Amino acid sequence: MSFESTRRRLTEKQADTVDRLTKAAVEVLRAEGFAGLTVRSVAGLAGVAPATAYTYFSSKEHLVAEVFWRRLAASPEEADASLDRTGRVVAVLRHIALLVADEPELAGAVTSALLGRDPDVEHLRTRIGIEIRQRLADALGSNPDPDVLESLELLYAGGLVRAGMGYGSYTEFADRLETSAKLILE
Repeated sequence: MSFESTRRRLTEKQADTVDRLTKAAVEVLRAEGFAGLTVRSVAGLAGVAPATAYTYFSSKEHLVAEVFWRRLAASPEEADASLDRTGRVVAVLRHIALLVADEPELAGAVTSALLGRDPDVEHLRTRIGIEIRQRLADALGSNPDPDVLESLELLYAGGLVRAGMGYGSYTEFADRLETSAKLILE
């Protein structure tokens, strides 16, 4: 799958470099955590000059936000037609919540990164938000109530921050999203 860069369109060679950098970022996160992650260390692991890495990623937050964006974009959730509206919404929320659940260092880093003020992170945060909103709107069906849609978005965002703060695992976060979404929708 090809991804549009935050900063510009990529040639095939540039896309390969960005892929290597994002994969290396996950490896560094696993070994060093978010505090130990630097664009320079990721560049070294990816076999890329640090200056080259910085042409693609303005900060470690930008790099981690890109990793999450790519995972989200690469994992569209097909709506199960046999589910009712609540079931579809719960499936969407659970799917998104569990994208990084089995990688606690990445999950925590994503929460920290998405809260950053880097303009490139802000751009990705907007893209991520639009994607999640669209998935929720699709799950709700035609003409979703805007207040319900916004409540579900707030539920997800608040849960993400709560999980990132260590108030439970991302799997527990997914379970809590399900319970809370049912309260909103039923």
